[in-house]
Amino acid sequence: MRNPEQIFAPVSVLALWTGAVMFMTGFQRIRAVRAGRVSRNAFALGESPAVPTDVTVINRNLMNLLEMPVLFYVACIAFYATGHVERGVLVLAWTYVGLRLVHSAIHLTSNRVMHRLIAFALSNIVLVALWIRFMTRVL
Repeated sequence: MRNPEQIFAPVSVLALWTGAVMFMTGFQRIRAVRAGRVSRNAFALGESPAVPTDVTVINRNLMNLLEMPVLFYVACIAFYATGHVERGVLVLAWTYVGLRLVHSAIHLTSNRVMHRLIAFALSNIVLVALWIRFMTRVL
């Protein structure tokens, strides 16, 4: 591939989205405390039963964005470092990011569990496919 740095486009989109959700989480927490809906001490250990659902949901989405995507970031860096970035890898990377964005959109709006589960499961299937591709091309 002429420009293997293209792999960092989907990586950057997911990282920026994670940052945006992080700021939304902080904003929601501050807003809930200022409105008197929850004590700031309710966040002493991260979350507590006293935290309102709308604040918990966005924080949970942030946690989701800090869990499985770590394997995505590592895979993309590994493809780049080994010089194996190719069109198929980019398609898988963008598909993964698209599914994670869909998962977040569902989680932060309707929060329909089955729809969210489908997006989450599909993104994990794509992530496994990305790693299988890495193993078959590099190892």
